[in-house]
Amino acid sequence: MTSSQAAPAAVKILIAGGFGVGKTTMVGAVSEVTPLSTEEYLTQASVGVDDLAGVDQKDTTTVALDFGRITVNDELVVYLFGTPGQERFWFMWNDLVNGALGGVVIADTRRLETSFASIDFYESRNIPFVVAINCFHGHNTRTPDEIRAALDLDPQVPLLIGDVRQRAFSRDVLLALVDHLMGLPAAAG
Repeated sequence: MTSSQAAPAAVKILIAGGFGVGKTTMVGAVSEVTPLSTEEYLTQASVGVDDLAGVDQKDTTTVALDFGRITVNDELVVYLFGTPGQERFWFMWNDLVNGALGGVVIADTRRLETSFASIDFYESRNIPFVVAINCFHGHNTRTPDEIRAALDLDPQVPLLIGDVRQRAFSRDVLLALVDHLMGLPAAAG
């Protein structure tokens, strides 16, 4: 970039969801750079504090954030911020959401209740979001209608089902968010 060129516009997207649903994995799947990750090993201190039901094989956790970047073109860069999923770290979401254009909620059909807090977070702040159902190893126990009902999703909220380890699916989730944002009425000034 020469001194006469303007810096690219930056867009921030927040990726939230419960513990172990795939937030770190999604950021890593689509980031053009090696993601910044604050993954740490679970310790005895988390026993009785973090709910490992359904993710008992998980041995690491995000303790601050995940960060990735996607350069769309010379004029636009997308920054991805993944939240920590455990309740004891939710206080950080308030800082991470500052400046976010929209969000993604990642959910696991085996533990849909872990996504309620993320949906409530976005809805209470009027932040547009999409829901990505992460089907671990193709595991999905519910239909889209059952998922929408269980999550009490507004019919306008896009719902995608796939595997966030797959770059193409994670890309499609982000594109669905962009489409969703573009289809929303302009905010009253």
